[in-house]
Amino acid sequence: MRRGLWFAAGAGTAVYVMVRGRRAAEVFTVDGLKDRLGALQVGARMFRDEVAQGQAEKESELREKLGLVPHGTPELTEGRHKAIRPTEEGST
Repeated sequence: MRRGLWFAAGAGTAVYVMVRGRRAAEVFTVDGLKDRLGALQVGARMFRDEVAQGQAEKESELREKLGLVPHGTPELTEGRHKAIRPTEEGST
């Protein structure tokens, strides 16, 4: 019984090491490196898009909170935004 247990443990360990070794060796092949670099590019692009989306949302919230003219309106002066001033009733 004892020998069978040690045999099974050794065989299981050998299979595990072989599988991990093949995966590690595949990483350093040309195809493996291409896959890793492609995944890195996709991750960086997704991160960039998420940051840009969050920036746009926060910018809109801040403009609304401060009462600034929305981006792209004709009331821009030299790239700066003018504050929206409420028009008074009866004054022309």
